[in-house]
Amino acid sequence: MSEIYLYNHNIHKHADFNVWLAFPGPESFALSTLGYLWLYKQLDENEDINVERLYADTIKTTINKNDVDVIAFSLSFDMDIFTALSMLKKYKIPQLTAERDENQPLLYAGGPVITANPEPFKNFFDFFVIGDGDELNLEIIKVCKGNKDKNKDELLKILAEIDGVYVPKYSNVVKKITSKLAKCVYTPIISDKSFFPNTFIIEVERGCANRCGFCLASYLNLPIRFLSYDEIISTIELGLKYTNKLALLGAQITAHPQFKEICKYIYEKISSGKEISLSISSMRIDAFCPEVVKTLVAAGQKNTTLAIEAGSERLRRVINKNLTEHQIFNAIDIAVSNGLKGLKFYGMIGLPTETQNDLDEMVQLATKIKKSYKGFDISFGFSTFVPKANTPFQWIGREDTKILERKIEYLRKELHKIGVKAQFSSPKWDYYQAVLSRGDDKLTDYILNLSNDEQTLGNMKKYAKNLLDLDHYALKTYNYTEKLPWDFIEIKPGKEFLIEESKRLLIKENNI
Repeated sequence: MSEIYLYNHNIHKHADFNVWLAFPGPESFALSTLGYLWLYKQLDENEDINVERLYADTIKTTINKNDVDVIAFSLSFDMDIFTALSMLKKYKIPQLTAERDENQPLLYAGGPVITANPEPFKNFFDFFVIGDGDELNLEIIKVCKGNKDKNKDELLKILAEIDGVYVPKYSNVVKKITSKLAKCVYTPIISDKSFFPNTFIIEVERGCANRCGFCLASYLNLPIRFLSYDEIISTIELGLKYTNKLALLGAQITAHPQFKEICKYIYEKISSGKEISLSISSMRIDAFCPEVVKTLVAAGQKNTTLAIEAGSERLRRVINKNLTEHQIFNAIDIAVSNGLKGLKFYGMIGLPTETQNDLDEMVQLATKIKKSYKGFDISFGFSTFVPKANTPFQWIGREDTKILERKIEYLRKELHKIGVKAQFSSPKWDYYQAVLSRGDDKLTDYILNLSNDEQTLGNMKKYAKNLLDLDHYALKTYNYTEKLPWDFIEIKPGKEFLIEESKRLLIKENNI
């Protein structure tokens, strides 16, 4: 098996409009990225549109570059921009918008990175999709096709009138689009070349109502939306016709009002003899329950991941992750008593107001868990705090990299002493992620230079020298009255709410 299409895929189209749907990464990652594949399906189902998937490792294209009308990029991570620009260079397409004439295809981009803050990338793309692209993407392509006879400038003026489309040349204010999510988004192409081979992924819900202060995934996808039980079950049945590997996706998946019933349905199918492999995206500890764990174990899972973010209850209150130590231990009890062999806990280093005492409490928590559950596999994974646009912590700068490195070394050493495995993200790389996250169009030359060279830490530093103060983007704590590069995006909840929430959370520092 290579690729199985779960919809009517016509390889003999005779359309006169050509689209490259570009993914800034390898084919295996693209084939495991639900949103990207869903957008491809929507375009591919239209008989009057030729659409081809384009990856960073594509060797030969079906559609000739000179025949491409539109190139659409999906950016999920800040660093994706470098791969996207290198792909343009590969096909001899000018990277800067100002250098592309009428003979070059129209370029646009979407995805969570773009919706949060497109400003660092505004000089590379003709326009952007701000918000959910489920329905908007198809509308954009149809508008482009219907106005193929117009020049770029005329077409961009038309596109600028569409809600959710940001055209830097013409747009002053842009409204973020939020889809209603009436139908399941699922993996439309099952492939053994995927990073998760032959896996059928189902979006059970979108958004998270818990609103952790740092969390882009939560604030970007408000309000939280749930698919109906019947819709989810029928989609599960569709997937099981082609594969026995299921994955349920959602930022707050266990908050689904019928999630226990969904798990029970899968559990009963397994109990009746159906072989099913199941994985579930990271779950909240306060929603961890026996029904979910039993289903995971029955489906062959031995370990799962729980996010605690911080070691102390004080710091968890500051970030709005209101978990008690009692809830953490209750979740471990459920995991142990229902057959899981281990848990991995996610934490974050350098959160606003973090002190040495918070780090000590993380070590103390790990020590208690290790002593209380002998033989149960416990590990930790840590990233460092990166301020994200359109979140309550967007104003708060990162700590200096050397301080973060000392904190990491302390945790690494102390956790090693008690025999707990721990993995850490690179604070140096996270610094540059923060630069892009809170960046503006002054980064254009910096990004361009890096895209045409190796993206090493040395080059990241070299190309900023005597050109930019990168600390302004990554480390500076902004005043609440400051105008931010992404303020032109109309997004709910708005800036005033984020300011009030930011103040409310940071005041919690004293609620010990």
